[in-house]
Amino acid sequence: MRAAIEAILPQVVAWRRDFHAHPELSFAEHRTGARVAELLRGFGCDSVETGWSGTGVVAVINGRAPVGKNGRRRIGLRADMDALPISEASGVAFASTVPGVMHACGHDGHTAMLLAAAQYLTATRGFAGQAVLIFQPGEEAGGGARAMIAEGFLDRYPLDEVYALHNMPGLAVGAYASRPGPIMAAADMFSIEISGRGGHAAQPHLALDPVMIAGHVLVALQTVVARNVDPLKPAVLSVSTVVSDGSGACVVPGRVVLTGTVRSFEGAVQDLIEERLRAVVTGVAAAHGGVAVVEYLRDAPATVNDAGCAAQALAVARGLSAQVDGDVAPMMVSEDFSEFLLRVPGAFMFVGNGEGALLHHPAYAFNDAGLPFGAAWLAGMVEARG
Repeated sequence: MRAAIEAILPQVVAWRRDFHAHPELSFAEHRTGARVAELLRGFGCDSVETGWSGTGVVAVINGRAPVGKNGRRRIGLRADMDALPISEASGVAFASTVPGVMHACGHDGHTAMLLAAAQYLTATRGFAGQAVLIFQPGEEAGGGARAMIAEGFLDRYPLDEVYALHNMPGLAVGAYASRPGPIMAAADMFSIEISGRGGHAAQPHLALDPVMIAGHVLVALQTVVARNVDPLKPAVLSVSTVVSDGSGACVVPGRVVLTGTVRSFEGAVQDLIEERLRAVVTGVAAAHGGVAVVEYLRDAPATVNDAGCAAQALAVARGLSAQVDGDVAPMMVSEDFSEFLLRVPGAFMFVGNGEGALLHHPAYAFNDAGLPFGAAWLAGMVEARG
């Protein structure tokens, strides 16, 4: 199978580099979606639908036997298509032509991998059941998977199992990594608005300084995980931005806004952190005479692999490579493929990208040598599980 995909590698690389040169942000993947649909129709997919959540594309490839007959399954494969608001500094000849937008996470590669798998599966039909290929918009902004599900995707395509992958810098090309159970964290986002009373910095007694209150809040927030969460249960709380409406060194501003993220793996830990964050922030602000308003958004749930599906995913990987880590450490990054895994058994796989800049870095570069390994694993999941 990998040999068959390697035979078409030059055109797969060409697709990937074309997507890379023309990146599109979340829910704006119009060119990408149109090109994906054009290629899928050319391969001979049995159906191709566009317009899911605006720009998403779904294709169906039928195998040798109908779904449901003798246990034949409908297997979903998902790739993400969107780019990031990052100015590229990779130095590649096919760098982004869109100012301030870059495929800094390798979704161009994921899309090319699933296209290669589609071409192989339509040509060979070496499986029973049905493959449903999901080219999803809006993973980076969050909500793409959730939006497709809300539009009725799983009603129209009731999947038996679903699989996806992501490239991993630092993991050798040709290597795979996954695990049963939690593999990526839930991502919550928060915004804290602290209101005081502006004034002259030389007369602080006549003002109510929200910067000082924000400082106390920053310190107190470090106790939310450290002194509330069981130390054997992973969790992270990070404040990422602190912005005031001040206009100069001699001005006490009237307002400060803090934003950040919370990562965890268990619903009970998620609930505890939100509860304590709200209590600590409002309490500290009130103790200093200020007012704090907290907005807390649960963005993506934890990505949890079904144990049986993870075992199958690892078995397919072992058929393709001797470098397979079946117990990779869970990671605090998040992935909205988790929305599918909440509803359908499945598994998520990491595929090696070799050494280089990390994901979401301006110098990140997807390694085209990894394309056959991702495509072969995706196609292999259909052949193994369809």
